[in-house]
Amino acid sequence: MSSTLFRTKKVEQSILDTEEPEHALKKSLSALDLTVFGVGVIIGTGIFVLTGTVAKNNAGPATALAFVAAGVACALAALCYAEFASTVPVAGSAYTFSYASLGELPAWIIGWDLVLEFALGTAVVAVGWSGYIQSLMDNAGWSMPAALGSREGADVFGFDILAAALVLVLTCILVIGMKLSARITSVVVAIKVTVVLVVIIAGAFLIKGDNYDPFIPKEQPVEAGASLDSPLIQLMFGWAPSNFGVMGIFTAASVVFFAFIGFDVVATAAEETKNPQRDMPRGILGSLVICTTLYVLVSIVVTGMQHYSELSVDAPLADAFKATGHPWYAGFISFGAAVGLTTVCMILLLGQTRVFFAMSRDGLLPRFFSRVHPRFKTPHRPTILLGVIIAVLAGFTPLTELAALVNIGTLFAFVVVAIGVIILRKSRPDLPRSFRTPWVPVIPILSVCASLWLMINLPAETWVRFGIWMAAGFLVYFLYGRTHSRLARREAGEEQPSA
Repeated sequence: MSSTLFRTKKVEQSILDTEEPEHALKKSLSALDLTVFGVGVIIGTGIFVLTGTVAKNNAGPATALAFVAAGVACALAALCYAEFASTVPVAGSAYTFSYASLGELPAWIIGWDLVLEFALGTAVVAVGWSGYIQSLMDNAGWSMPAALGSREGADVFGFDILAAALVLVLTCILVIGMKLSARITSVVVAIKVTVVLVVIIAGAFLIKGDNYDPFIPKEQPVEAGASLDSPLIQLMFGWAPSNFGVMGIFTAASVVFFAFIGFDVVATAAEETKNPQRDMPRGILGSLVICTTLYVLVSIVVTGMQHYSELSVDAPLADAFKATGHPWYAGFISFGAAVGLTTVCMILLLGQTRVFFAMSRDGLLPRFFSRVHPRFKTPHRPTILLGVIIAVLAGFTPLTELAALVNIGTLFAFVVVAIGVIILRKSRPDLPRSFRTPWVPVIPILSVCASLWLMINLPAETWVRFGIWMAAGFLVYFLYGRTHSRLARREAGEEQPSA
């Protein structure tokens, strides 16, 4: 039985399966499109919100170093993703990579994990977008009814209609086609990058050197309930990460890591890329470099404009400009954040539908969802299903505590992909690799260590919820996926491989 659980799907077969007419996605994306997708999904709530949180509670002006640390951890993973995406240019990202290197059960686990990660990420971002829109409406003198705007404001019934509507509109765009999605994303990304650059340039003239003293605070007054100590670390090692000093920087890095979530989504579009061997590494690494640079510059500017102990937690950039006597920028930043979050939501939804599509094409989920639209050549069935579910989730469910599951899900995928690179180098050294991760196995091992370090900095409650979701995944696999797997059917002679 163990041999069947860890059977691998040959890379050649994965590529052949993408050529089946009823299950083939349209190739329309370039390296620029992929880079725009990456920047579009990475720059979101992280840059507009998390900067103030970690600066005030953990790292002070050294928040820039926390972004660098998180960026380095992502860069290690990105190098592994780049090799896999160019070698196995098939939809599904880490799921497909795992199937080719680790086996069917690990692939199922990572696919199940990604479904949760992208679903919660989309819902969380949609709710955040709704909050920005409602704030802009309030500034204009308009207000949403409590029952349709904020769940917390409703006495009996509450449904965030704006968040749900955003998800449904983006679902329609994704059904129509990837090229349309890329064009819309390009326009929106241009707007929000412009907003970020305005913040950096305008804020640079308002910096006061005294605000950088001390650059690495030895201790800060942490607000009640704001501690980010991990009970898991105390349980495992007998000590907890510090909320100040040098250790505060690493604690902050595990938090601001959320701001980088999304570059791995680029890999899910490999099958829809014109020249994946060349363009996937460019898109993944290029978007990560651009966003890390912007994050570092923004954190340096905002902590220089206002002392870290006085920064707002909810809207640090906007409030920093208000504190320096420039309230006009606050509305401008809120507008940029609201516009920018639309692309984050859309690309996370895109990533989830491609993983779901790949799993159904392999038979681990019902193959009904693996047929593409006859005209648009998009996986319309899983897109519509998941879009509706996430719209309901965003409308009804308070997601604040569940947001940490997005972090742990992403980090878990990073670990699996890094291990997969090492294994595939050993098992299939003959595969053509247009991009090769340097210094294997050193880089993948460092990626695993960095990801695990960030994972153990997450609260124990997050690990419990993650474990429950994984247990449910095992149940679905053994009740359905294992017996319906196309790979299993081919080995039993019940289905002929694609030719």
